[in-house]
Amino acid sequence: MEEFIGVIKMFAGYRCPNNFMFCEGQTLSINDHQALYSIIGSVYGGDGIHNFKLPDLRPKNNTIPDWGNNPRYLICINGLYPDFF
Repeated sequence: MEEFIGVIKMFAGYRCPNNFMFCEGQTLSINDHQALYSIIGSVYGGDGIHNFKLPDLRPKNNTIPDWGNNPRYLICINGLYPDFF
């Protein structure tokens, strides 16, 4: 089943599934991810002209030096475009 672009989920696996990226504040090109940019914009950073950032949902207290088997957050970057209307 395809997921909606921009959906954020918790994931307990080690490898990121197809059509998802880990939410770790990565900078993405607007040209390469136009659909995702149209949904989240530059709310999480980036210049809003050439690039934008994904949310950074890693633990802030640095008590987990390696994710290991701990759950991580994913965002869908390729899938169904949500129909808001």
